[in-house]
Amino acid sequence: MNENINKIHLILELRKLGITNTNILSSFEYVPREKFVDKELSYKAYHNKALPISCAQTISQPGVVAKMTDILKPKKNYNVLEVGTGSGYQTAVLSKLFKRVYTIERYKKLFDKSKKILSELKIRNVVFYHGDGLKGWPAKFLFNRIIVTAVARQLPQYLIDQLSEGGIMVLPLVNKSNQYITKVTKIKNKVTIKKFWKVRFVPLLPGVK
Repeated sequence: MNENINKIHLILELRKLGITNTNILSSFEYVPREKFVDKELSYKAYHNKALPISCAQTISQPGVVAKMTDILKPKKNYNVLEVGTGSGYQTAVLSKLFKRVYTIERYKKLFDKSKKILSELKIRNVVFYHGDGLKGWPAKFLFNRIIVTAVARQLPQYLIDQLSEGGIMVLPLVNKSNQYITKVTKIKNKVTIKKFWKVRFVPLLPGVK
């Protein structure tokens, strides 16, 4: 019962942050965030705060997840690439909004854990890959949308190459020593960039662990 009340409070908070897309709000209502955090922190599951997870990573605050997802402009017939599966929470949210989610995680421990949780939640439209997110998806796919959940110092070229015509990528990007959520739109093989609000994300690193 408390979890339901806390979830309702979180949805109201997301509305106050400007999230009006009912499909996005419904996805947050559906996804049980407590499944993606450590048991000792489960009482904070519906606080609008980032929380630590394994491998010195974090589960982003729901407000940031919601706003980044909103910038993506999700559509049910689109495929989305997620770079940085992490806890799998953002992945689960995306799974309710897109046809298929392709997600990459460099840490094997996080990869295994998130895959297990999403399987337990019977989420079937996610394809997992343990690999280097900076190199993009291993097959030569083009994605309508790409979301990156770690901060990049410059636009990752491999990911831009995998963005389809008219596609949108959302990521935290360094600009003058600060991190900003950034929207990248690809039109006729050129990209336009729009900077949003300041954030603090873990770095986007090469290789696998």
